[in-house]
Amino acid sequence: MTHMSAQVIMQLKPTAILIHVPDVQAGLAWYQQAFPQAIAEYLPEFDFTLLHVGDFTIEVVQADEKVSEGKKGTVLYWQVDNFALAFEYFTQLGAKLYRGPMLIDGNKQMCQFVDPFGNLLGIKGQ
Repeated sequence: MTHMSAQVIMQLKPTAILIHVPDVQAGLAWYQQAFPQAIAEYLPEFDFTLLHVGDFTIEVVQADEKVSEGKKGTVLYWQVDNFALAFEYFTQLGAKLYRGPMLIDGNKQMCQFVDPFGNLLGIKGQ
């Protein structure tokens, strides 16, 4: 096998995030409300619903003994057009401020919320 660069072998692109929750129906309902632009796709063969946000998928899955819900070190950040409006929106949905807000990259803001299931969710924007 000849030596190839990783760029030639792998075209990596984020595709999905699995969000572990203790109650899938409650988690799915909350994330559908949190991301109203998401398009739900029900997969009857798996009795499972995907939430498509553009080319990205949110998969709300059952927490178990291998992967529990909660803060374990990975935070997905969502870019928002209006930080103050997004901050208020997630607060009204019951997300609790966990870290921030703080200034980054000059004049952008970022913060982290804890969803009702103990998972972290980040936003960044102006």
